[in-house]
Amino acid sequence: MVKFFDTICAPASSVGTGAISIVRVCGPECFAIMDRLVQCRSGKISEAKGYTMKRGQFADVDDVVVAVFRNPSSYTGEDAVEIYCHASSYIVSRILELLVANGCRLAEAGEFTKRAYLNGKMDLAQAEAVADVIAASSEAQHKVAMNQLRGGYSAELRSIREEMLQLAALMELELDFSEEEVEFADRSQLLGLVDKAAGRCETLSDSFRLGNAIKNGVPVAIVGAPNSGKSTLLNALLQDERAIVSDIPGTTRDTIEECCVIGGVLFRFIDTAGIRDASDEIERLGIERAFAKMRQAEVVLGVVDCSSEAALEDAKMILEKASSAAGKLVLLCNKIDASEENLLVNKNVNDINSLVLSTDYKDIEVVVLQISAKQGTGLEELRNELGNSCKISSASDNLVTNARHAQALKSAAQSLQEVRKGLGLMIPTDLVAEDLRAALSALGSITGEISTDEVLGEIFGRFCIGK
Repeated sequence: MVKFFDTICAPASSVGTGAISIVRVCGPECFAIMDRLVQCRSGKISEAKGYTMKRGQFADVDDVVVAVFRNPSSYTGEDAVEIYCHASSYIVSRILELLVANGCRLAEAGEFTKRAYLNGKMDLAQAEAVADVIAASSEAQHKVAMNQLRGGYSAELRSIREEMLQLAALMELELDFSEEEVEFADRSQLLGLVDKAAGRCETLSDSFRLGNAIKNGVPVAIVGAPNSGKSTLLNALLQDERAIVSDIPGTTRDTIEECCVIGGVLFRFIDTAGIRDASDEIERLGIERAFAKMRQAEVVLGVVDCSSEAALEDAKMILEKASSAAGKLVLLCNKIDASEENLLVNKNVNDINSLVLSTDYKDIEVVVLQISAKQGTGLEELRNELGNSCKISSASDNLVTNARHAQALKSAAQSLQEVRKGLGLMIPTDLVAEDLRAALSALGSITGEISTDEVLGEIFGRFCIGK
């Protein structure tokens, strides 16, 4: 346990809303300061057992309830209290003022969680997950963050690290007994351990694309020709008149981004300019942005006006542009409600389905759906398709949502590939061991076995003050 010499305090809830506010205090003088400030109906705060609550008068400020947490069984591992008072900005400010006047220091951003990490209450990956749990706005975000906070992701990292340590031990033994020509493991066994560890690192690193999308909102680009119904579709999905809808081609000149939750996943929809030969410079720039958003998207919704003579050509254009951009393309045969052009609509739908079935798309999943964005037909099926495309199968899924972790895992995998190369070329074990140590260091930086004050400052500086 790390011994801290100062006692810190901070508000742990937003002020001015709800019935109560919470002020958190922890550190060596925690109970002594509370005894000076809180007049309990019976006994003192310092005499209370851990995980009990006492009611009293906080100076002349408010009637409060104080929850008592004793070391090491507290969030930070220190003596701590939480003060529950009325939700008034004046009351909270006055309580903090009196706490500071009696020996407390206002906490820095993330300092409570930083102390919890330094006291071994959680590793660094779990500490970072605390902020993700607080920020979660969808079921998927919450599920991934809670799995990390509860240690599922850290357990996976420890398992990989144990495999690497086993490999390191075998290599060290080989070094120790090299002069006696004793072989503890042949190179094929070592190669097998390297390949397994590298594969697990690469799998986790590759999960960052989906994990990052779930954490920040899955980017979905809505693309198509002018007047194909893109803005109408955006409004229908959002159930709000967010984008201007007009019969005039080229109404959307820039991208419009809005978020909504579907199937427990936060999606970030991006309505783009209609793709065609630009008639002016502004529209051309809007179309360039449409292509850029398509390349960045996890899912592309390609909207085709099936009441148009150009429907098949528009579908070909979308397939060509999206095939090298997205992981999934949902090709939407829109305006199937156009009754006067029923024969044309049916022909276009059949032609588009035939086009997709006759082409082999190796790097992209293509789904064709029939919708009427105006009437709402087929939108529920579209929502189901979107929800299933990014669904997390269980709470045990380990997805990397942190760019720092993804880079560390990538670095570890690269170092392991160098180990594999060295073993294959029969390079002396002591030289190969350097690459293995680099892999262990990269992995250890995620959970905090290896960390610097600069890294810790960057991580915890993003937290709110009271956490």
